[in-house]
Amino acid sequence: METHEKIKLEDFIKNLESIKGQHTELVTVMIPAGFNINSVTRQLEAEKSTAANIKSKATRKNVTDALERIIRHLKLTDKTPPNGLALFSGNTSDNEATTNMELFILEPPKPLNIRMYRCDKEFVLDPLREILEITEVYGLLVIDRKEATIGLLEGKQIKVLRHLTSGVPSKIKAGGQCLSPDKTIIQLKDKTKILGSVEVGDEIKAYDTKTNKIVITKCVNIWKKKKKNYLNILIGDCWNIICSKEHLFLKEDSDNKIIEVPATELSKGDYLLSHADGKLTEMKIINIERMTEEIELIDIETETGNFFANGILVHNSSQRFHRVTEGMAKDFFRRIAENMKEVFFALAESGKLKGILIGGPIPTKEEFLEQGQLVTKLRELVLGMKDLGYTDEHGLELLVEASDEILAEQEMVHENKIMERFFDTLGKKPEMAVYGLEPTKKALEYGAVETLIISKKLDKKTAEEMEKKGESISSKIEYVSDENHDGQQFLNMTKGIAGILRFRIQ
Repeated sequence: METHEKIKLEDFIKNLESIKGQHTELVTVMIPAGFNINSVTRQLEAEKSTAANIKSKATRKNVTDALERIIRHLKLTDKTPPNGLALFSGNTSDNEATTNMELFILEPPKPLNIRMYRCDKEFVLDPLREILEITEVYGLLVIDRKEATIGLLEGKQIKVLRHLTSGVPSKIKAGGQCLSPDKTIIQLKDKTKILGSVEVGDEIKAYDTKTNKIVITKCVNIWKKKKKNYLNILIGDCWNIICSKEHLFLKEDSDNKIIEVPATELSKGDYLLSHADGKLTEMKIINIERMTEEIELIDIETETGNFFANGILVHNSSQRFHRVTEGMAKDFFRRIAENMKEVFFALAESGKLKGILIGGPIPTKEEFLEQGQLVTKLRELVLGMKDLGYTDEHGLELLVEASDEILAEQEMVHENKIMERFFDTLGKKPEMAVYGLEPTKKALEYGAVETLIISKKLDKKTAEEMEKKGESISSKIEYVSDENHDGQQFLNMTKGIAGILRFRIQ
């Protein structure tokens, strides 16, 4: 919506806001774009018959007269205008002793999305106010590693466009896949230790998946964690492992490939990998017991990513967690970027998308911009990022609330660019700019004005007259406020009207 269209709509709404009915007698009819006018006419005919039952003679007459005026207009209209139609009719007199029936018709500058018939003490104007707000469109994204929601802000209306989930495990954390500290024996280079006494730097037996050999690796990190739910896995004749449900074991699949399996997916009768005489062997699971009391468990990180615990080959939790989650997060970021391109790129190319706002926890939203491969056109439109804890529809609402200042600045930025262009033209090519009422009128009469700039402080009658002249020669109409230094300077210098020319005039 162009600024001049916005000002016209503002004036229309302001005029109707001032009208108050003596009784419930002001009629509002709104017809959405594409709706059949004949259907509305039939409905209003029925409403006119119903209005005949109103007890008050004066109210009955005012309502039926208002409906009749709207019906007559609709019968002269072949089809609904492209953006719909809004009609308002009723007695606008503020004196009960007199009657002044009026009909107000509006073809809105943006599509009406509501069908309405209402009879009240005042006209229903909220749908028009919503259109008034839709001057600019902004892309919205709220994101964390588990989910993301993409939306669009049109005026004050937030639309959810897409919701995506990542599949990144949320419960498995580094150090979360653990073993019993006092009942787990770790095989070192030349001796054994209970897990609870293992130290960073200890040399531990492990398996090299590239060379398929038993090797010596180093412990590089240790975590401790309390768990309430864990498993006691009985293996062979005398071995057992107490571990968290998330802990990963290594086993061979049907193709003899070594795969990772969480403890929760193991079953009685499965075979786990062990070693003897420097080679891998298998040991059978005899039973799996589920335990509920709270105990402390420990996990270690090794250079190879695995180690032998109670003779069984188990996976290193931290390395796998980091590798898997980072990989899944990057894939998720790429999917989000692709979806944003699908929904925002055409809007950006057309100039309708004024910017993009991103919300989410630190550092996920920053990582997304760095790793998500968002196309340059959209990346350049990112206006700001806000720290948020929600990534659903409510998160979009919080993002908009937190971005009030950013959004308010954008209209001012647009106005400043217009005035900057005018002052720049005036300074470098003074023959290509005019200002003041009479010089601008003359330039309009010559058809020379490419961009007509009008201060919102210019009296409305003059502004409308100049706007019509501009429209008649296809000038671009821009309105600017006086709410900052540049706007005040423009008003003081030009007296509220100026133009940038297509061609030089004498």
